[in-house]
Amino acid sequence: MTQKARNRLLSLLWLALAGAAAGAMALSSIYMYLKPGLPSVESLRDIRLQTPLRIYSRDMKLIGEFGEKRRSPITIEQTPDMFIKAILAAEDDTFYSHSGVSLKGLMRAFRQLVASGSIQSGGSTLTMQVARNFFLTREQRFIRKFNEILLSLQIEQELSKDEILALYINKIFLGNRAYGFQAAAQVYYGKDINELSLAQWAMMAGLPKAPSTYNPIANPSRALVRRNWILKRMLDLGYIDQDEYKNSITAPVTARYHSRDLDIDAPYVAEMARKEAVDLFGDAAYTDGYQVITTVDSKLQDRARKALQKGLETYDGRHGYRGPEQRLDPELLADNDQLVDLLQEIPVLGGLQPAVVTAVADRSISVQLRDRRVIEIPWDRGLGSIRPYLSENARGASLQSAGEMFAPGDVVRLRRVVISAEQVAEEQKKARAAAIENAAESLAGTEITDDPFSTPEGLSDEEALDAPQSREEWHLTQVPTAQGALVSLQPEDGAIRALVGGYDFRQSHFNRVTQAARQPGSSFKPFIYSAAIERGYTAASIINDAPIIFEQTNLQDVWRPENDGGDFLGPTRLRKALYLSRNMVSIRLLQSLGLDRALTFVEGFGFERDKLARNLSIALGSSALTPLEMVRGYAAFANGGFRVEPYLVDQVLDVRGDTVYQALPLTVCMECPEAGQEHSAQPEPIDLQGLQQDTALASEEREPIELRTLPVAPLQADEQARPRAPRAMSAETAYIMDSMLKDVIKLGTGRKALVMKRGDIAGKTGTTNGPRDAWFSGYSPYLATSTWVGFDDNTPIGRNEYGGSAALPIWIDFMSSALEGLPERHLAQPDNIVTMRINPRTGLRTSSGGIFEIFRADKVPGRETYSNYPSIYSDGPEAPAAGEHQTQEELPEEIF
Repeated sequence: MTQKARNRLLSLLWLALAGAAAGAMALSSIYMYLKPGLPSVESLRDIRLQTPLRIYSRDMKLIGEFGEKRRSPITIEQTPDMFIKAILAAEDDTFYSHSGVSLKGLMRAFRQLVASGSIQSGGSTLTMQVARNFFLTREQRFIRKFNEILLSLQIEQELSKDEILALYINKIFLGNRAYGFQAAAQVYYGKDINELSLAQWAMMAGLPKAPSTYNPIANPSRALVRRNWILKRMLDLGYIDQDEYKNSITAPVTARYHSRDLDIDAPYVAEMARKEAVDLFGDAAYTDGYQVITTVDSKLQDRARKALQKGLETYDGRHGYRGPEQRLDPELLADNDQLVDLLQEIPVLGGLQPAVVTAVADRSISVQLRDRRVIEIPWDRGLGSIRPYLSENARGASLQSAGEMFAPGDVVRLRRVVISAEQVAEEQKKARAAAIENAAESLAGTEITDDPFSTPEGLSDEEALDAPQSREEWHLTQVPTAQGALVSLQPEDGAIRALVGGYDFRQSHFNRVTQAARQPGSSFKPFIYSAAIERGYTAASIINDAPIIFEQTNLQDVWRPENDGGDFLGPTRLRKALYLSRNMVSIRLLQSLGLDRALTFVEGFGFERDKLARNLSIALGSSALTPLEMVRGYAAFANGGFRVEPYLVDQVLDVRGDTVYQALPLTVCMECPEAGQEHSAQPEPIDLQGLQQDTALASEEREPIELRTLPVAPLQADEQARPRAPRAMSAETAYIMDSMLKDVIKLGTGRKALVMKRGDIAGKTGTTNGPRDAWFSGYSPYLATSTWVGFDDNTPIGRNEYGGSAALPIWIDFMSSALEGLPERHLAQPDNIVTMRINPRTGLRTSSGGIFEIFRADKVPGRETYSNYPSIYSDGPEAPAAGEHQTQEELPEEIF
């Protein structure tokens, strides 16, 4: 080499070194300029992925999920190895060997920048994608790319490859609100990631590049091309063999949108729990992965929902058929796709499927369902029982033909009924018996040599029948217009075990358990009676069931309360007055107690005084109260006299599973010291202006009752740490009231509940004027439950509807299944409760005949004598104070 050539080479070398030095200085300057603004990579170790709020039942069944992003984080150990290989083949097959950046990819991006002035494809490694997704935007600019490179190098220094890959698997956006591959697997396939096939893993791995373009639901053809390319890459990289490749590329695209499957249909519960979580954690509740564990029992919740829906449909059926929901243009029947689209827009309510009438015969109709099936509805599956609705009190004549009500294009509702194999077998036996009976009649008098009814040799009667198969039937019905509510809680601590705020949440989000304040009618009377028992009255005290008029001087308005039916029984024992729900007795009782003192006592059950009527009509249930308030009050009768606070949220876990909230409810303690209560029985002045009001005023729509956020319990708390529930009434009053309320079931307006064949149930019906509201609140020592039926706009429910006909059947349906298999339980009898034989007419003790009654030992009535018996209901000597001992010459307590 000549000297000249050597000099030239040396100059080039120096020039290269100078350029490299200048480049290094430039890069160093850029790094020093950008470094202060870069985020801390160390924070990735404690990164909180935006994970939705999830609501669970007490037995960890999913009730609801709330959050903008669907994400279900998984660890790298929970991720299938073959799926990891699919990701690497699609995105970064050198991931485990590079230091965070790919020089080859960067050179490609640099060439694009020089040629077009912008970067079309980033050449990003998985590490660079993690940096971008956590800290940067997706903007294709040089300065952002440089930040991405710097961050990637830092990430590789701070985190292991598996940690980086786990962040990528859980963070990346994959379309349809899904973030992370576990959530994407649930969205596109309705499965966990470890349940997918190789073809489905490859499809998932193709999404990060362009979630919209390669979406297997929106663009199945392009997604298929991308999937097969990834499978070929996996084959070329040696991740799969030829057979696996061939089997996978021929697999069809099976992706479709899957909403998050809920284990329990309890949207009213989910919404209440969501609000409590937001109250506790603010907007972070939606993103920080909290798990709210409620007190609701999944089985009881399902039974409550079904009982309420069935009860409302039964009530609705008694009042007639209102006709089709909609009438579509019959020309739409020719366009099946459009017809299906229209049906898809109509929500399923209460399990009732929408369908369109396609043809009408004399005694049947043909309908099309949303799944394109066309089925026939015969006369005996709802058509024949139709009587048109005229008003809440009247129905039209029965249909004579289907054409009187239906025409093609009508939208109707159907209920799917599954007839079990056992029921089918029973039907077959009955049909065979009928056929034999008919054949015997036709063969009467005919000489035969063989028994025509014999079973073929070697077969039993059961084997001779066709093998029974369950079958599906569709029955015509309609969505009820009436609404209802059911709430059931555990009497010991107020834990809500089931709550249904209406017929269907999709129909109305209004939660009638907490928001619908309605007049409870006679179901409020037990609280007035318990005040009387507490003040010294007994179940045998005599009160006159007679007309009463309240009027005021210089005012023409008067209040004339009446009993249902308009009759009067005269002097009546308190026990009988309660189970027969005598209004006049309740009013006189409250008048004798004194309004203020009675209200003070009733407050002890948890009722807020400012929500209670300030006049004697409160004895008839004129205050507007919610089902939740009512069931809280009845819980005191179930638990022996203690006031508990209803609560729904028992525990909250963070995304790591650590407890961040634990409820600490008031809990019944039968062995704890009891606080006494003093109530005066002096009468109060009558508030005539209030009494003049109708006792069935329109209900008020109230702001939702706020369930109290309970104190947080120590994580290792034992039973001694739980706060004790205060007494609402004495143990003796609770025991006597329990006995009286059981008689409502045995002898009174709740007799329908005798079908349950249990002796440990009690409660009270309630019906308001109109009637507009039907109630039943009742309990066993296991559960206290309130049910309500009515219309949201306070429309009358029908003159023949009562608490015992509309609300009680729902209570029976729910409680029968809730108590199934549980032994009877009863309140323990207090030591100072005694049983005496009394004359049912006088309430006095008698030595023979009569009936048995229970009393507090210090409130036992006097003994009946012949000399005072004729003057019991006359103007004899003044009666002693309520509940005081009476001598043989004293009269029973009377209020006239």
